[in-house]
Amino acid sequence: MTIRSARRVVAAVSGLVLIAGFVFDVRSTTAAYLVAWSAWGAIPIGALIVFMTSYLVRRRWTETLHTVFVATTGILPVVALTFIPILLFTREIYPAIADGSSLPPFKARWFMPWFFLLRTVLYFLIWIALAQWLRRAWRNDEAMVRAASVGSIVWTLTVSFAGIDWLESLEPEFHSSIYGLIFLSFLLVDGTAFVIAAGLLSMRQIGPSRGYSGLLLSALLLWCYLHAMQYIVIWSGNIPKEVTWYLARSENGWQFVLAALSFGQFVFPFCALLSSRVRSDPYWLLALCGLTLAMRWLEAAILILPAIHGLSVTVTGAMLIAAGLCLGTIFWLAFDAVLTRSEEKEPLGAIWWRARAGTEARSAGQGR
Repeated sequence: MTIRSARRVVAAVSGLVLIAGFVFDVRSTTAAYLVAWSAWGAIPIGALIVFMTSYLVRRRWTETLHTVFVATTGILPVVALTFIPILLFTREIYPAIADGSSLPPFKARWFMPWFFLLRTVLYFLIWIALAQWLRRAWRNDEAMVRAASVGSIVWTLTVSFAGIDWLESLEPEFHSSIYGLIFLSFLLVDGTAFVIAAGLLSMRQIGPSRGYSGLLLSALLLWCYLHAMQYIVIWSGNIPKEVTWYLARSENGWQFVLAALSFGQFVFPFCALLSSRVRSDPYWLLALCGLTLAMRWLEAAILILPAIHGLSVTVTGAMLIAAGLCLGTIFWLAFDAVLTRSEEKEPLGAIWWRARAGTEARSAGQGR
């Protein structure tokens, strides 16, 4: 059995497990599916803004990572389709959509089911159109700057609204004016880590590792700053409806998950990247990118699961594994398909098997 066939089998089996979960416990399964989708689906959405930045900040990465950018953002239609199960069961996890009678008039209208669906479709159509615009602008300097400049503004606005709709509205009584930016940083860190990792695992010379280490560190610093600002503002304001958001994530074991996220996503990477040797080592950079991608699962779980009541721990845990495998293999197959049609003419699955040889051959040119 080939690797591609094995992935299809994994996707099919895990998909069947998910269907059984939706039948057996729809709320726990939907919550777990949203966590998995947020961790995996954030990659192509976040890579979109990094793609735009590469057009505005012209360096070697604009050329060498172009194929990776095209392949990563090219799976956005697949990401949009995999959001359908969440739309089908919105009433199970979104209280504002299930019953908006207790909400203020504006919020009640904003979270009407048809309007929520319309906004979600609009977000994905805009992101897919932006990705297509960026691909068509390639090799045209003026068009590249125009697409990236306009796209960055549109992306920032739509992502902020999407974060409020998809995650913050899980707790309709809670509101943070910086929540949209926190979701933006979630996407940015996820997309940056994946693009850098895919570039390191490719057979192409992508340039010195220390430059990409600086890019990853900048994204992590922005992520930490936004979370710290929200915590300081909410805690100093001492408003019950806002403080309870942190209290719910400081008990029932979530305090340990939060501590693991703080250490694994900021303390350890920040201290490691202070070392010039670590910044210049592609192996270290690849490991930190992998750690960053893994930490997105913890962050997604912290943002989503404490907000949803009545979840079964056993079912949620099992469905997290099933949804992670199903969505991960689907996105991986889609990424391979787009990458195979690109200039690389080589699926990333094959790149993984030759990663060691490729990295050793490239290390001499990356400042080691």
